[in-house]
Amino acid sequence: MRLSRAEYKEIVRCAEKMKPTRQCVKMLKETFPNHSQSTLLSIFSLEYQKRTKRTIHRHHAPDVIESHYQRYLSEAKARPTAPVLLELANEVDLSPALMARIILDRFLQDLEGGVSSKPVLNSMLKEPSLIPDQTLANNIYQCTINDCCYGPLVDCIKHAIGQEHEVLLCDKLKERNLSFLDENQLRTMGYDKTPDIILEVPIAVEGHIVHWIESKASFGDDHSHRTYLDEQFWSYWNRFGPGLVIYWYGFIGELDCQRDRGILLKDCFPTDIVTLCHGTRQD
Repeated sequence: MRLSRAEYKEIVRCAEKMKPTRQCVKMLKETFPNHSQSTLLSIFSLEYQKRTKRTIHRHHAPDVIESHYQRYLSEAKARPTAPVLLELANEVDLSPALMARIILDRFLQDLEGGVSSKPVLNSMLKEPSLIPDQTLANNIYQCTINDCCYGPLVDCIKHAIGQEHEVLLCDKLKERNLSFLDENQLRTMGYDKTPDIILEVPIAVEGHIVHWIESKASFGDDHSHRTYLDEQFWSYWNRFGPGLVIYWYGFIGELDCQRDRGILLKDCFPTDIVTLCHGTRQD
């Protein structure tokens, strides 16, 4: 979905008031029924991550960590079956999954008598049943499943969605009998930094030559697109020539301004393709 900057800002203004819970997506969908749930979730996640980067340092101050931890211990003792850690995260406006990491890290410091082991911490966040304190394990689990922006569950979902759209892209290319090399094939050939697809025979899309295609299972906002341009897209352009980026969950329309320089943006697989070897159009 291609959004104007004004439409995007309207969604952002609404998202700024929300906590990163699963209910926020439902509320956004009710407010913006014409936009897909995936697009709204992607926009919310990107904006919430920006907000978190601006404020996370406050929650990592030693006195604040100790305050959060003692507050958790007190509340958990008084209400052992209540989701007190989730409530605390929402109260202080911190991602539930990040709050879970902070509290579990502090718990492990007591348990291990010093700095906690990062591999142990990560394994317990992924599998709370490994935590020896059952009440804490339940609270960590509640935080993980109720966070739509951070945590091991979100990471797993994002990875699966990314893989799904890369497979979808390959299937679309095969349907049109377009010869290509995928990222795995390119790595075996010695390339270290590559787009998802290199076309063995270039195509034309809307009058623009395309040598490579990059799949992004996310929304393209100003910050993420600028980062991708600097860290990925321009290096692809320098090495392989002009290409196409597919933001499957949409992008700010005004960002599609590099076509003449060799980077084309779309929100779906193009239907109007000209294969250059024969000069024939594929609809």
